[in-house]
Amino acid sequence: MPAQGQEQTSGSTSEQKGLAEVVVSAQRRTEDLQIVPIAITAISAAQLQRAAATDALDVVQFVPNMFGVNNTGLGTANAYSIRGLSNTESLATVDAPVGTYADEVFVARQNANNLSLFDVDHVEVLRGPQGTLFGRNTTGGAVSIIYRKPAPELDGYVEAGFGEYSERFFRASVDVPLSATFLTKVSGFYIKDDGYVSNLTTGQTLNGNSDKGIRLAVRWLPSAAVTWDLAADYIDQEALNILNYPDSNNHRVSMTGLNTDFSWYPAVYSGPKSNYPLENQIYSNSITSNLAWTTGVGTINLITGWRDLRQNFFIDFFDSPLPVQQDAGPNGGQFVIANEGRHTQFSQEIKLNGVALDQRLTYVTGLYYLDEMNTTDLGQGFFRPNGIVPDGFCQPDTVPVCSIPTATAGQYVTSLVPFFYDRVLYNTTHSLAIYGQGDYKLTDPLTLTLGGRFTQETKSIEYTSHSNPYAAAINQFNTADMIAAGIPTKQTADVFTPRVALRYDFNPDVNMYVSATRGFKGGGWNARSSTAALTLPFSPEKTWSYELGMRSEWLDHRVRANLTGFYSDTSDYQVNSAYVLPGSGGDVFITGNYAGLEVYGVEAELAAAPIEGLTLFANLGWQQGKYKNLSSSVADQQQRCLAQLAAGGTVAGGTAPDCGHGIITQSGSIAEPFYLPRHSIKAGVSYVIRLGAVSLTPSASLENLGAYEMETANLPGSFVDGYTTWSAGLELSGGGARQSWRVSANCSNCSNRAVQAAELPPTVYYQDPRRWSVRFQYKF
Repeated sequence: MPAQGQEQTSGSTSEQKGLAEVVVSAQRRTEDLQIVPIAITAISAAQLQRAAATDALDVVQFVPNMFGVNNTGLGTANAYSIRGLSNTESLATVDAPVGTYADEVFVARQNANNLSLFDVDHVEVLRGPQGTLFGRNTTGGAVSIIYRKPAPELDGYVEAGFGEYSERFFRASVDVPLSATFLTKVSGFYIKDDGYVSNLTTGQTLNGNSDKGIRLAVRWLPSAAVTWDLAADYIDQEALNILNYPDSNNHRVSMTGLNTDFSWYPAVYSGPKSNYPLENQIYSNSITSNLAWTTGVGTINLITGWRDLRQNFFIDFFDSPLPVQQDAGPNGGQFVIANEGRHTQFSQEIKLNGVALDQRLTYVTGLYYLDEMNTTDLGQGFFRPNGIVPDGFCQPDTVPVCSIPTATAGQYVTSLVPFFYDRVLYNTTHSLAIYGQGDYKLTDPLTLTLGGRFTQETKSIEYTSHSNPYAAAINQFNTADMIAAGIPTKQTADVFTPRVALRYDFNPDVNMYVSATRGFKGGGWNARSSTAALTLPFSPEKTWSYELGMRSEWLDHRVRANLTGFYSDTSDYQVNSAYVLPGSGGDVFITGNYAGLEVYGVEAELAAAPIEGLTLFANLGWQQGKYKNLSSSVADQQQRCLAQLAAGGTVAGGTAPDCGHGIITQSGSIAEPFYLPRHSIKAGVSYVIRLGAVSLTPSASLENLGAYEMETANLPGSFVDGYTTWSAGLELSGGGARQSWRVSANCSNCSNRAVQAAELPPTVYYQDPRRWSVRFQYKF
């Protein structure tokens, strides 16, 4: 259940009956959710536990007008969409529009934003741009994860369990105060399952998860005015999202010829990445520090964050039995990406919170700095048997990858020459910002909020290429080739993101607000390009969002109704698209500012506790969107497509090459925005039944999404006509007022519905099948 209908968060206390107070930090200070003029969904640790939520993707099931899936291939990466703003590219030159934060520290890379939810206090999901207080890369919103702080007394728990697909689950945490002023906490977790996909080619089981980590937190209280929170963690995560399909028995199957035990063929790509087996492996280290000092002018926070991330993967994205079956025939194909990435970031923030003017003004202001460096050794190729390649391209066939000049049976060639490359990408981001926001009581019931943030951002890109004999010369470009082609290798942006809001309190339980907020997402480069000239830059994405909201509680705090209407207007919207390169037959990935995006809708977050023990919630969303202000290149493309179709051209025959890619459909119309479900219903119920010294708590929830498109050009197979999935749980707990033990059983996607989630043309990816688990927890 959402926190708004359940336990208090962040250690808040309340004497009221019915629904508990919910404390959030959406305005960079702790305050009651009901007075914050921002659309927020807060989810407490108790609800995450009751829903058997283990990673950040699980929070999507609680939030209206939020859609989320794993990126194609990568189980460690989440592609979030809030109010239609999304990003499906995890390469480091592209930023996500929904920012992820861990204890107020930004997590820059989408390729590892599916954070494990262990020892979490609560999660806040902020909808709409958060450019003033959270900064860049929040045009869609922000997911903020708040971890538990060390307790002042010896405390802790252990939890173990098992589940479907041979899942093994263990996590534990212990608080050890070394003195009254020096508190420590150690937390760890281990989650592993064998996977749910049967590989019909190799006999292996795929899409398993192996996730383990440890976190050390320290709270030092040197004086009544100073609190210093330090934390360090290490995460080792392996999670594939390999392409798979439901068979006639609704079991998931794959045909890939790649093997998880050994590499496909060492000579295809250069460097260590060529020796990787089928895998997606993440190694992450992070350190956070938050030094709070209460002074006469307010509380000063020095917030420091450092994160070092390594990612290695070798993945087949087109599900071919090659190379294991060397007689697969001329229709076989294998699109393989090999990646060795290193991503480091450092951020420093100085924040001041305070009150002034006889307590009528509450303010927050600060300075922020981010430095990010990324190195990505990337190889990408499309391999087919019995194909033809240009004379002189293939080397003597000392390895079963290429032959000269024509492939024979049992040999492999790199066809689609423009789509094979092997190179190293370096890119950096330096960002500096100053921000401030003040909430001033014009009268007792009327509060005016004014805020703004000025951000200066600089980005750079460089390339070097490996000497790979299988890559055509045009693909092996470097930085000098980009400069020669007129491509800038640096970008700068100076952006101001203001916010204004008015809130009127009709009484302590009912208020309304109206707001206008701006946010932006950084620009970048189309780094999956086949040539230097196609490594095109794109500009920052900018969004204005207007909201009208009501926050209310009724019937002695037993019913809560929070309503929000919104209109968002995004300019220079960054669209990640895949299309067929005319003359090659190969998919090409382009990110560009194709158009603006207009989205409007309503959201309702309803919760009730009508009788003791019974809690209900319904989070509802409805939204509509369309592209507007087409770029000249898209407008020209549409006209060419329509002319080609009028002349009798067909997409399938290749005689209408400008149709069916970018945001132009195969019929020549402008596509519907993707990942924009027309409605969302996320509802549930739980009931605590007292049975003497123990409690039995059944719970159930459902998620119903309206129709949506999975792909930018709305290709055939991209349309999903909505779906409903449901989850359920049963918990038995006891052990006195502390409830020191509990046993729970849960299932998600209980009906085992095969839900289409994403498309990488021409393939469709599905969400996870049903999962059940049984867990036991003991608190000491």
